[in-house]
Amino acid sequence: MAKVPSPCIDVCKFKRAGHCIGCSMTKAQKSLFKELKKDKHRLAFLDMLRGQQAAMGKYSHWTVAYQKKLKKKKIKLVWDSDKVA
Repeated sequence: MAKVPSPCIDVCKFKRAGHCIGCSMTKAQKSLFKELKKDKHRLAFLDMLRGQQAAMGKYSHWTVAYQKKLKKKKIKLVWDSDKVA
């Protein structure tokens, strides 16, 4: 499997209580994701982030934008029952 890319969708505006309006990550979470080397850890991070987005609301655009990023990088991740695998 190719390396799981960052959930960042290149919006990077931290206007929701320190969370990015594009992906919901905080600056600390962005730094943490960069430190994750194993795909299983990156996938777990994506799962956590999707839960965070659901709890915060207003992030329905992220999945489409992230899948577009994956397609551009020719990386296939299967979304199954709110899980990335």
